[in-house]
Amino acid sequence: MTDQLPHEKGFHVSWDQIHRDSRALAWRLDKRGPGEEGAWRMILAITRGGMAPAMIVARELDIRQVGTISVQSYHHQTQGQTTILNQPDPELMGDGTGVLVIDDLVDSGRTLEVVRGLYPKAHFATVYAKPKGEPMVDTFITGVSQDTWIFFPWDMALQYVEPYRNG
Repeated sequence: MTDQLPHEKGFHVSWDQIHRDSRALAWRLDKRGPGEEGAWRMILAITRGGMAPAMIVARELDIRQVGTISVQSYHHQTQGQTTILNQPDPELMGDGTGVLVIDDLVDSGRTLEVVRGLYPKAHFATVYAKPKGEPMVDTFITGVSQDTWIFFPWDMALQYVEPYRNG
């Protein structure tokens, strides 16, 4: 048992930080695709968390073809069964060759494992990675410990919050 409260092992990511880190991801992926001059054919964002990084990477690499796959593995803050809710046309995707799959975070790797099963030749990139999920991702920017909870800006609100402990 630990005396830490949930927010004490948190990694708070601002909009500015996710933008900087997503741009760094784009730079790392630039000219690394299998197409002519290292081009990527398209981006596939894993919704919902992968949408913001995918938009930034698409802009930076001038990729106009962007699709989404909806995979649910979290129910509130608890991991549950991984389910595909929506996916792109199989003819468009093929085996994933030239497809850059983007997500915000790889945690246990279960979501990426499911998507990799569909598109085994795609390149998987995340902004953040935890140790259990690292084997499922090809490229990432920042590693965080497995017991760290990442607070993304789209999950936060700017409002006063009572302290957990009195001083």
